[in-house]
Amino acid sequence: MGMYRFAVCDDRQEDIDYIEGLIREWSRAAGYQVRIDGFLSGEAFLFAYEEDPGIDVLFLDIEMEGMSGMELARELRLQGSRIQIVFVTGYMDYIAQGYDVEALHYLLKPVTGQKLGSVLERAMERVRGRERELVLTVQDGIVRIPLSEIRYLEVLGNYVTVHAGEDYCVKRTLSDLEQELDERFYRIHRSYIVNLQSVKKCARREVALKDDTRLPLSRKCYDGLNRAMIEYF
Repeated sequence: MGMYRFAVCDDRQEDIDYIEGLIREWSRAAGYQVRIDGFLSGEAFLFAYEEDPGIDVLFLDIEMEGMSGMELARELRLQGSRIQIVFVTGYMDYIAQGYDVEALHYLLKPVTGQKLGSVLERAMERVRGRERELVLTVQDGIVRIPLSEIRYLEVLGNYVTVHAGEDYCVKRTLSDLEQELDERFYRIHRSYIVNLQSVKKCARREVALKDDTRLPLSRKCYDGLNRAMIEYF
């Protein structure tokens, strides 16, 4: 199923903790694996998102010190972000403005688990409805790579190269990127993750891809890779 990523942006830590707790309760009941990050300002979220724009759903307080939630949402849309935005507010006054930033929903405080659960189901339908993408920050900006186009990922020094239609080099760890992939990907070596759809043949110490690229296979990964191939296909 892969991991779904959530963020909660609110200038009150207790509100972040409360929403995060509700998301975790929902994810356990629904069987989703999630990662949740909290941010105490719109500026902090924007800075982090520019470095790592892989978040699927953002729970966003509107009334915050400094950059408001609405200002943050407008900036994200100007950047071309397709993140699902759920506004959390104590007031009805902002609802009309939400159409401008394609907000998924408004949750009025106090938020209950039942209200949040129905919104999360809608958000997941939208996320699953589009092909999963790996979102990378590169020198020229943000690039979205459909997972089906990725052949393999390779560690080179302190960087990871994502081999797709083009090659993209980012300063992130392989383990970090692995969390954003799905069940079609398998780690065959401490420095390589391969898309099972790209594999033509696997020998004891080597994996051959359909484009004739050959990648090293760790001895301890051989049996697991073969099981993954059978289960996936």
